[in-house]
Amino acid sequence: MSAGHHSRSLLLPGLAGPLEAILWTPVGPAQPSMAAVVCHPHPLFAGTMHNKVVYQAAKSLDSLGLAVLRFNFRGVGKSAGTHDHGVGERDDVSAALDFLALEFAALPLLVAGFSFGSVAGLRVGSVDARVRELIGLGIPVNGTDFSFLADCTKPKLFVQGENDQYGAIEKTRKVVASLPEPKRLVEVSGADHFFAGKLDQVNAAIVSWMREPV
Repeated sequence: MSAGHHSRSLLLPGLAGPLEAILWTPVGPAQPSMAAVVCHPHPLFAGTMHNKVVYQAAKSLDSLGLAVLRFNFRGVGKSAGTHDHGVGERDDVSAALDFLALEFAALPLLVAGFSFGSVAGLRVGSVDARVRELIGLGIPVNGTDFSFLADCTKPKLFVQGENDQYGAIEKTRKVVASLPEPKRLVEVSGADHFFAGKLDQVNAAIVSWMREPV
C-alpha cells in the first residue's frame, strides 16, 4: 500500500492548448508499478477532474503505488479550448498518455474513466499499445455504442451501479458479455450513476481487480 504521494499541479501540452492536470506519485524510493490516467465525466454537466468518483478512482490506484494523473478536458477549468462532443477529447486523453509515457518511460499505462470519461478514455486506451489495462466506471451504455471494444483483449474492469440512470444494468451486462476476455463487471447494489454513498465499493472493486494477476 502507498504511504502517501507527492502532488504536482501542471499544464500538459494538448492539441487545443494546455490542459490543467494533477499528478500524484508515490512517496519513497520505489518506482511506481504502473502509471494511470483517470478521465472525468461530461464537461457540459459540471464534470471536472475533481469529481468524487474520479477522485475516488485516483485514490484507489494511488493506494496501490501507481502514479496517477487527473486532468481537465479542453474548456474545463484552466484547460484551453472548447468542448468538442467527445471527438477532440480523445486527443486530450492521448496528450495525457503522451505525458505519462515521457514521465514514466519504463512503465505500462492504465486508462480509467467515469461516464463520459469512460467513453473517451476507453476509446483511446483500447487501441494505444502503451496501455495495458482499462477501467470503466458508470459506463453510459443507454446512449453510447461500446462496440469499439469488440476486439479489445486488454484486461477490462467495469463498475456499474445497479440503478444507474445512464447505463441500465441489464444493458451493461449484455455489453460486457459481448466483449473478449479478460474482463470483469462489478455491480454495486443500490447505487445510482454517481455511486452516491457507495464509493467504498468502487474502491473495493478497483483494489481487488488490480491485486489479482491477469
